[in-house]
Amino acid sequence: MDLPFLGGLFGPVCEIDVLLNDAENRKTAELKTEEGKVEKHYLFYDGESVSGKVNLNVKQGGKRLEHQGIRIEFVGQIELFSDKSNTHEFVDLVKELALPGELTQNRSYDFEFMQVEKPYESYTGANVRLRYFLRVTIVRRLSDLVKEYELIVHQLATYPDVNNSIKMEVGIEDCLHIEFEYNKSKYHLKDVIVGKIYFLLVRIKIQHMELQLIKKEITGIGPSTTTETETVAKYEIMDGAPVKGESIPIRLFLAGYDLTATMRDVNKKFSVRYFLNLVLVDEEDRRYFKQQEIVLWRKAPEKLRKRNFHQRYESPEPRTQPVCAEQPEM
Repeated sequence: MDLPFLGGLFGPVCEIDVLLNDAENRKTAELKTEEGKVEKHYLFYDGESVSGKVNLNVKQGGKRLEHQGIRIEFVGQIELFSDKSNTHEFVDLVKELALPGELTQNRSYDFEFMQVEKPYESYTGANVRLRYFLRVTIVRRLSDLVKEYELIVHQLATYPDVNNSIKMEVGIEDCLHIEFEYNKSKYHLKDVIVGKIYFLLVRIKIQHMELQLIKKEITGIGPSTTTETETVAKYEIMDGAPVKGESIPIRLFLAGYDLTATMRDVNKKFSVRYFLNLVLVDEEDRRYFKQQEIVLWRKAPEKLRKRNFHQRYESPEPRTQPVCAEQPEM
């Protein structure tokens, strides 16, 4: 990818390129496509301006290109993969670059979208995609010439005002009683989950215990809601039988995993939530588990000082799930 230029060959008549004013100094970020490929695009934050030039290269020997106007848009869009014909644009800013006329030679147009609100983070999941892009349109009578240029947006946060530890006692009456503790309930994407497991009562034979980091992507509303669950990470706590009074430390590094920030009810279309799932397996392969929701947030670089970033992630304390026992798979 030729990063300074966000464009390419459109067709035999006109080549369209977009050059950002700060392309040489602007950072890039990676984002997976719907097909699972990793692409690199320019990175923006909420409130930053987007400016540059649209360069139109009229091919030599080509006919005059008549048009009904030329415009550029900054678009923020949510697309549900189950209904691609019905995309939702939550941001759509338009700049008219040229009045109706004709192109007979190369032209360059300046554009600037001032302090653009970008309320959500770019995201590609199992069932939904949230994307930002610039769209250049040369309006024509029969069919418009349209070219899109992807951008990536990250939502930043500051340290939460309140970040309580998680401490719970769970168990099965007269059989199992354990206490687990995590050092906090909100973690940035490069953080370390630190905790301990205490065994207060053990009357069933446990052979394996692990901590899972689970991602849940919830799309749709009401009866059409779809939940996609993915186990992002597994951390083996122990392999073998614990004894009463034993304490086992936990240390799970998040930096090595492909994570996003927690996203709650994004434009009433989807949510992305994360859970710590404590799993115990006994000698008869019965599984016992306990889930606890945590909040993940993207840490702002020191040089960036934005207002109220952390408020996007403040929410009611996550609810814990009851202890459950699963029958072994047949």
